[in-house]
Amino acid sequence: MADVGSLTNVTLIRGADLVAAPWKNGGGVTREVAAVPEQAGLDSFVWRVSIADVAQAGPFSRFAGIDRTLVLLSGAGMLLDEIAGPERVAAGEAASGGVVKTHALTQPLDIARFAGETPIDARLVDGATRDFNLMVRRGAARGEVDVWRGATQHVLSADVVLLYCADGAVAVSLGDWAAPPLATGDTLRINAPDALHCAVQGTGALLAIRLHYER
Repeated sequence: MADVGSLTNVTLIRGADLVAAPWKNGGGVTREVAAVPEQAGLDSFVWRVSIADVAQAGPFSRFAGIDRTLVLLSGAGMLLDEIAGPERVAAGEAASGGVVKTHALTQPLDIARFAGETPIDARLVDGATRDFNLMVRRGAARGEVDVWRGATQHVLSADVVLLYCADGAVAVSLGDWAAPPLATGDTLRINAPDALHCAVQGTGALLAIRLHYER
């Protein structure tokens, strides 16, 4: 991880430099891309972005008070079943232990959004998957994830913006400054962009993550 070029609020995070660590529940491996505070534990982050290799079916770890966004990066995909808890049973949405809703991530860059306290059972379609994971502490920050494909232009305004290269290779310009080329797995982190013009060239795909702190 290093500051790049003449923009000191921009950091390049190479995918090859990410460190693998076992999941909280042991069902896979995660690689942290960025978090606030830096090196925060799973119980203390404001937001956290990571890449997960899901090796087996089973329940997701519970993260109370966390809003989650999951994006399929590779593999045949998975089905995320929301399991009825006491509140949903009381509301008549489903019987205890029944499936209330299924998020189908079966195509690259499919997105699922759900609350971290929601009981989730994951079913793998055909073997292991790799996924992009955004977790944001509710009441402390808000996060948005969009998919950008190919050549495109945007105006960036947020407390933090992350541009994650999900597939292929892209060239990114911020204002009149050209960032180093991004390959699959690389990320640009831009702190406090204020109506910063962003132009993307190439045939790859980016995940654009905008983070806003609650004040």
